[in-house]
Amino acid sequence: MADLQYLKLLAKDYPNIMAATKEVINLRAILALPKGTEYFLSDLHGEHEAFVHMIKSASGTIRSKIEELYGDSLSHAERDRLTALVYNAEAEIERRKKEGIDMDQYYRENIYRLIEICKAVSTKYTRSKVRKNLPKYFDYVIDELLHADDKENKASYYMEIVKSIISYDIAENFTIALADAISRLAVDKLHIIGDIFDRGAHPDRIMDFLMNYHDVDFQWGNHDVVWMGAAIGNWACITNLLRMNISYNNFDMLEIGYGINLRPLAVFAQRFYGDDPCEAFKPKVLDQNKFDPVTSSTAAKMNKAISICQFKVEGQRIMAHPEYHMEHRLLLDKIDYEAGTITLPSGTYPLKENNFPTIDPADPYKFTKDEEDLMNRLEASFVQSEKLQEHIRFLFSHGALYKIVNNNLLFHGCLPMTADGEFEEVTINGVTCKGKQLMDYLDEQVRRAYFTPDESEETGRSGDLMWYLWLGSKSPLFGKDQMTTLERCFIADKATHKEHSVPYYTLIEEEKHCDTIIREFGLDPETAHVLTGHVPVKVKDGKSPIKGGGKLFIIDGGMSKAYQKDTGIAGYTFIYNSRFMALAEHKPYSPLQPDGTQEFHDPSLRTVALLKKRVLIKDTDSGKELESQVDSLNELINAYRRGDIKEVY
Repeated sequence: MADLQYLKLLAKDYPNIMAATKEVINLRAILALPKGTEYFLSDLHGEHEAFVHMIKSASGTIRSKIEELYGDSLSHAERDRLTALVYNAEAEIERRKKEGIDMDQYYRENIYRLIEICKAVSTKYTRSKVRKNLPKYFDYVIDELLHADDKENKASYYMEIVKSIISYDIAENFTIALADAISRLAVDKLHIIGDIFDRGAHPDRIMDFLMNYHDVDFQWGNHDVVWMGAAIGNWACITNLLRMNISYNNFDMLEIGYGINLRPLAVFAQRFYGDDPCEAFKPKVLDQNKFDPVTSSTAAKMNKAISICQFKVEGQRIMAHPEYHMEHRLLLDKIDYEAGTITLPSGTYPLKENNFPTIDPADPYKFTKDEEDLMNRLEASFVQSEKLQEHIRFLFSHGALYKIVNNNLLFHGCLPMTADGEFEEVTINGVTCKGKQLMDYLDEQVRRAYFTPDESEETGRSGDLMWYLWLGSKSPLFGKDQMTTLERCFIADKATHKEHSVPYYTLIEEEKHCDTIIREFGLDPETAHVLTGHVPVKVKDGKSPIKGGGKLFIIDGGMSKAYQKDTGIAGYTFIYNSRFMALAEHKPYSPLQPDGTQEFHDPSLRTVALLKKRVLIKDTDSGKELESQVDSLNELINAYRRGDIKEVY
């Protein structure tokens, strides 16, 4: 009866045998197509322009298509200009206008060229899927031009389409829309393996871009989860992300992008640190603020003020959560405020700064009344930011702590493991688990903390779990024994800044441990791979992103400008199409210059796995779903033939 009820519901969409048969034929045809190209990126860290360029260029794939199509018919300079048109159509058109060329002729030539490129990147898709990815209002016209195969009978028809586009003065918008369609069709699915936020200037713009993307998912990183905790109003998360972003001069993003009111912090900082140069807290300026410039002196005072609040609230959370085993990070009570020194297990060290006007040495973790008032105002600003809440909800609806897709396991950081390669037991909220079970439990609890805090098993303040995932020694998103923020702020001796990696990062060099991880998630080590980020790969020092004999890939290549001096490159894209898997290694992004010029650098592409046979859609996860639909439709057809359900025409 349950099956019959389901088939009756299905019959509303397919009311007769002909309708159901038509859909079965369509689905079986789709199953025979090659799988679309998947792109995997990690650790975007707010680098909006570099990230969008990687997507627009399909990490160099567009350039390859142009070389294939026009290598013999266009000069190198013409191919460069055509490539630039796809990568940044608005800027390229503006450059051509400044040259004073005949723009009607320019549009006429390049519309035809772009149509050919669009054909080349859309050959794997059905016509209906291509149509769905075409820009609104231009979809019909582009669809007609894409299928202009009958040149003898329809040449004048297609010529008239292009002529009309130009005569109605929409050629510029049409060209831009067509270039965008090429980029969208070149990337079938996009996987972001964590860390959209922090360091770079505009994670907000990255999120805006991704919310309009056709197929994207996220595996949360530690920098993402601390923002998720801040969106709940958790003070430990709020202070951490404010300290980070003030230290990178990201005021436009905070105040303009997300509407976080930092005036209370600025007033507080000036009041208590007005005469303090706060030298150790001067920001690193990687990007200039356009709308909300803040002087280095003011930013330093704000940075120190919020850092002290961070150390206080973290001390409070550590004492509230003995199960986190973070007592060694209680450091404010280890300071001799008269002598200006701090005592650690490794010795006693002089402090770089010894001005602590809001700390009571007798009770160093207690907030002053002014600090409490400040934190309440900051909490309200985060909780009430519509843009932030919209972005965080999107991270929840399209993301998870890990994902299994097309025989690949994706997660941002690591898995807690012992030195001998066993999965380590971790106790959170009184619940002890390990491996996949741990990841599932943490994913569930993070969701509950945001959506239904009353139903979560979390103790203490809602969002403390996100803070633990940000810096806990057994957090799968952190992967180190400690986060030495206070030491970096106040101690000159860099030996105290050291953060030691967990055993996982040594273990994954060996194939057998990668196989253990793959099996834990129900995959076959003979064919499956693991893709992670989090740890910048120092290519310039000879390090490789390929681990465990090609079973695991760390694809953090330093998209963030803050890491490029260490990695020597500017990010990776992992590419998985129907024939091979490859790593695109990117050079630093060159932004658009004030004079309108821009230099594009092609990434180097390295094939890391050739597939034994071409992967078809029927071999993918979505293929399994389509086959299930085919089975249901066949059952419906049989029900019609038996007379169990009446056909409607």
